[in-house]
Amino acid sequence: MQRSAFLKSCAALACAAALSAGMAPARAAGAPEPLSGGPFTIVAPFPAGGAVDILSRILATGLAEAHGQPAVVDNRPGANGNIGIDIVKRARPDGHTLLVVPQGNLTINPTLMPKLPYDVFGDFVPVASLGRAANVIAVHPAVPARTVQELVALSRSRPDSISYASPGVGSSLHLAGELFKDKSGADILHVAYKGSGQGLNDVLRGTIPMLIANMPAVLSHVRAGKLRALAVTDAVRSSFLPDVPTLAEAGVPGVAVSSWYGVLAPRGTPPDVVHRLAEDIDRIMQSPAALNQLKAQGMTPWVVKGDAFGALIRKETALWAPVVREHHIVAQ
Repeated sequence: MQRSAFLKSCAALACAAALSAGMAPARAAGAPEPLSGGPFTIVAPFPAGGAVDILSRILATGLAEAHGQPAVVDNRPGANGNIGIDIVKRARPDGHTLLVVPQGNLTINPTLMPKLPYDVFGDFVPVASLGRAANVIAVHPAVPARTVQELVALSRSRPDSISYASPGVGSSLHLAGELFKDKSGADILHVAYKGSGQGLNDVLRGTIPMLIANMPAVLSHVRAGKLRALAVTDAVRSSFLPDVPTLAEAGVPGVAVSSWYGVLAPRGTPPDVVHRLAEDIDRIMQSPAALNQLKAQGMTPWVVKGDAFGALIRKETALWAPVVREHHIVAQ
């Protein structure tokens, strides 16, 4: 009798300990065998609340469900993402420590920062992209331009009077603006801010007439009439603003760029593990929960896997390198 009571007590304590430790959900029936090696750590090298953080949490939830193991998001902001990037660079290459980063850290910084403390292909293995967001060219409603061509004409008639806000020197949005200038002949000036919030607020106040921003940052303001969207810098129209033309439709081809985010693993991660993670990511980003969260942020799932993802990084690095050099853009 005493032995039975003791066993029941032990079972109860074990159950309580497991629950307090945060057990991951059980895997679905028929799911592939989980990766061995314990919990997952998703390093987000930017503050909580932004797109990188949101995507990291979607990924962590999905990996926990797929592998029946805990997955946590480790926010390590600072040094333009380099603090978090270095953590993953030095991590054990077993597929359980992953990095989520925006495209700029992969395709712009290698040219912008000659002494970059990491090499995208030397220190990491590209796993897959996660999602993307269209970039929007928008103006304050007081600006007398309702089309891109009217904006270009206005900028030429008033040299140095039209400026555009970006989240910082060398950001993908800054470079998108410079590429737009090159392709359209617009005479506009760049004004760099430390992050997107202050620049957006200045455009909403009318202090700055124009900005190029990610869809999630401006969608609600465009819908409320506080900003006028002139075009999206993507190859196709956005389902979030279907009446807004692409730049190509607006008469400015050659600026089909968007903001996207991807996952890297430490160099030396076995190819079969990378392949498994890429397949997991594909399933996770198409799940109803992920689709709902992305839609709320003005983003869409966009998964490019393995070697194709590596090729994408190389292609966009080649796109941005001449823009950085020709405009003499230097990291600040």
